[in-house]
Amino acid sequence: MRILYVITKADRGGAQVHLLDLLSSLPPGYEPVIATGEKGFLTEQAAKLGVRVRLIRDLVQPIAPLRDLRALLSLMKVIKQEEPDLIHVHTSKAALLGRLGALLTGRPSVFTAHTWSFSDGIPWIQKCISLPLEQLAAFACKKIINVSQANVAMAKRKAIGRGDRLVCIWNGIPDVTLRARPGSGQVTTLLMTARFVPQKNHMSFIEAMAGVTGDWRVLLVGDGPTRKPVEETVVRLGIADRVVFAGERKDVAELLAAADIFVLSSNWEGLPLSILEAMRAALPVVATAVGGVAEAVDDGVTGFLVPPQSPETLRDRLQTLVSSRRLQQQMGLHGRLRYDRDFRIEAMVRKTLAVYNEVLLRPQIRLGDAVVKRQEPS
Repeated sequence: MRILYVITKADRGGAQVHLLDLLSSLPPGYEPVIATGEKGFLTEQAAKLGVRVRLIRDLVQPIAPLRDLRALLSLMKVIKQEEPDLIHVHTSKAALLGRLGALLTGRPSVFTAHTWSFSDGIPWIQKCISLPLEQLAAFACKKIINVSQANVAMAKRKAIGRGDRLVCIWNGIPDVTLRARPGSGQVTTLLMTARFVPQKNHMSFIEAMAGVTGDWRVLLVGDGPTRKPVEETVVRLGIADRVVFAGERKDVAELLAAADIFVLSSNWEGLPLSILEAMRAALPVVATAVGGVAEAVDDGVTGFLVPPQSPETLRDRLQTLVSSRRLQQQMGLHGRLRYDRDFRIEAMVRKTLAVYNEVLLRPQIRLGDAVVKRQEPS
């Protein structure tokens, strides 16, 4: 089965990592091809997996009518050349053009909505533009995979497609051997791995930490346009000696294993892979209760949930964890157990392939408990 995966950007983000995990776990008989608008992390890792990439230079994130038209025409050309059995689209711009291209070329398509482009916290202008487009595009695909039940509920509230086209498949990630030992060090390390963009709201985390007492340090992994104002705020609050800006890193699993608490202060989310990675490492998680986060973090058991843009509540929960090594250990252990039960890659792949087979009216392939893997990306 040849599947064309269409995604806008190739940087290191949740959707790109999700796609690579899926590609690395496809069983024999599947031939994936990626169409994307740029070279980067995704294309580099795809090459290591032996997955072919088709670049569509006009596939860009901002709305640009002329470039969007050229991207659509280029995508249709790729579809005709590759002759895929199925087109699987990811991220908003690629999803809109990909589904339209699939419809115009007579190919079935599936869309994975990692987070809706009209979610709470997204600027209202973007919502006004994206909502009617999503409502129209929903008719052009066979299934819409949502990474959380919260996404499904939002799609239904906003009349995105028919109910029978909406399916929830929680994100899943492959296991690693590295484990954290929260509460075992002299200084508590709080880690946040996220791009520096308005969505992730690093500022709320930093403002909360300025009022937390005890021996702690913060490690911020990632880069992006909002990094500079966060750096300036760290200096203004007098905690520059306790906050490390680590930039982009390839050793995230190692950093998680060396941390004590994971934090994510986003304004909106789908079901963040970063939280699943933290739970896999046996870390307690403190996160904002947005999107599907509450479907992963069990408040008071595997960590704490707080309202978005509420530094005071965030500070209170962080202080509670920083002050109790035993609580860090207990919540981390419960988080690891939850990962084992619900968020392994095998379950996500089985359910995704079931959607493919349903769309193509093929019999379900029995994969057993394990998934045959390609070479893992580094």
